[in-house]
Amino acid sequence: MSLQDIKSMTLAQMKDVFSQMGQPGFRALQVYRWLHRGVTSFDEMSDLSKPLRQALLERFYIASARVVRKQVSQLDETAKYLLALRDGECVECVLMKYHHGYSICISSQVGCKMGCTFCATGKSGFSRNLTASEILSQVQTVQMEQGVRISNIVLMGMGEPLDNYSNVLRFLELVSSPEGLNIGMRHISLSTCGIVDKIYDLADRKLQLTLSVSLHAPNDEIRGRTMPINKKWNVEQLLEACHYYAKVTNRRISFEYAMISGINDTDACAYELASRLHGILSHVNLIPVNDVTGNNYRRSSGDRLKRFVRILESKGITATVRRTLGSDIDASCGQLRRRMQEEEVQV
Repeated sequence: MSLQDIKSMTLAQMKDVFSQMGQPGFRALQVYRWLHRGVTSFDEMSDLSKPLRQALLERFYIASARVVRKQVSQLDETAKYLLALRDGECVECVLMKYHHGYSICISSQVGCKMGCTFCATGKSGFSRNLTASEILSQVQTVQMEQGVRISNIVLMGMGEPLDNYSNVLRFLELVSSPEGLNIGMRHISLSTCGIVDKIYDLADRKLQLTLSVSLHAPNDEIRGRTMPINKKWNVEQLLEACHYYAKVTNRRISFEYAMISGINDTDACAYELASRLHGILSHVNLIPVNDVTGNNYRRSSGDRLKRFVRILESKGITATVRRTLGSDIDASCGQLRRRMQEEEVQV
């Protein structure tokens, strides 16, 4: 019999399983709390009897994430991690320090299928989805390794969260559990490149998280060249879904816009973007594009970024330029894993 993933279970599910094992509900709560403290073995659960720990060991496994590599920025203390999972696959996450506390950017898949041309993750290919427990383990591992309390989570690392929808939903339920890490939905951001049907479903769930949409272009011509997902759901369809999300949840959408010199950063692009976003409760987050091996993209100049912001604001669209953290450690996700793959090939 294959072992079951106990850390991906909700407390209610765990109570049902423990009842089937002839155990009272409070035992399930004990185990649930241990798991959400980040323990990696049943032997660490000191208030359980040895026979029960053995029974759990024979039936379940505890997902965990082991630090393989860590880079710390000398500029701003941003820490980037490469974490190994149970099957040897690796994912990346980034811990960022702000005045309000610590935020972590975590992965939802090993690799990515979406193929955005400016992203390092997609160039390494796609291996598999992460389980809810593996997504949770990233937060736990970094929190324990750093000895800090993480207060904000961004699902913007490796992978497309809405392409791993059921596991991401379960993760959100687990991480916001009062008996777990108890991180509220308003402290969680989820980024998508535009899986339109899932945006509608997410809106109807009214989870109160912040939706970040990787738009990166004001029209189909540019977006179609840089983001293959645009061939399935074009800009108009995506923005209709975004309008629905903002209306139903009353939550402002953050539109991510990677500024690429000579591609999507012209005055015409800014005016067209403002026109497209008119009437949507939104904010535009301009991101100087990362240098990624294998493409010739250059980030927009500081003057161009300022000009783009001025045009958007003149049309009533709020916009800011994202603060660049960890620039000396390649803090954008996908680059550390890809470098490790290249080193393994060379060996």
